[in-house]
Amino acid sequence: MTDFSPLLIPGRVAVITGAAAGIGAAAARHFSRLGMRLCLFDRDREALSALSTELSVAGPTEMVVGDVTSDGDLRRLSDTAYSVFGEIAILMNNAGIIAGAGPWDDVPAWRHQLEVNFFSILSAQTIFVPRMITQNNPAAVINLGSKEGITTPPGNAAYSVAKAGVKVLTEQLSHELRQIAGGRVTAHLFVPGYTWTPMNEALKSKGTAKPHEAWTAEELIAYFVARLRKGDFYIICPDGAVTPEIDQRRMRWALDDIIKNRPALSRWHDDWKDQFSTFLLTR
Repeated sequence: MTDFSPLLIPGRVAVITGAAAGIGAAAARHFSRLGMRLCLFDRDREALSALSTELSVAGPTEMVVGDVTSDGDLRRLSDTAYSVFGEIAILMNNAGIIAGAGPWDDVPAWRHQLEVNFFSILSAQTIFVPRMITQNNPAAVINLGSKEGITTPPGNAAYSVAKAGVKVLTEQLSHELRQIAGGRVTAHLFVPGYTWTPMNEALKSKGTAKPHEAWTAEELIAYFVARLRKGDFYIICPDGAVTPEIDQRRMRWALDDIIKNRPALSRWHDDWKDQFSTFLLTR
């Protein structure tokens, strides 16, 4: 069995995309408290610089300003991390956007959604993973998924498609790494619950307080790290309203749409939504 403890020890290196705010910044602060060295990436120079300055008091911190949709910027990130630190323990592909499009409109929005939320992760893997495999110490790739990529609710088709792609890509990566790296390099799908971040806050009216059902990014990262230490691949996080049991029933229902030949997305179908509500409450 793989020992995951060497990933999170003082002196190891975490590379985080989308690090300037929200989940990425919370992860950076958590890893810094563990004594890890950091290489932080974001397109927001001002916010990234402020975070880097804050965390450099605790330990070595490098920042790289760039766009995850640019292979050149991602290569610069990799080169910086390896030239400065010589190795990587964690690559956290966290950068993302939520704005999307419906099933038959706005192709440019679809392309942008997929470039940011899917292809940037694929590009980062092609750049970082070969180097991580050649290391002589354990390493892990953390890809940010979404429950919308598993149960694919209606309302933001482009986002759901992108995140479903991340799920499949990370599963495939995990399998291939088992064959090639023998567990020394692993992959993990990190799926947040409802978390109060600038991305979600922007969807509310200005000045809206954090809803009680939302977790803070710090709560989310603490849960994630505990599961990572256990070596879990699927790290599907609850929140203040959705328990792991509710998540499991939602996922089981979604898969049963295929197995039982129900209408697509039957959970939201007028003929099936009452049955789903009953199923959700059945123990």
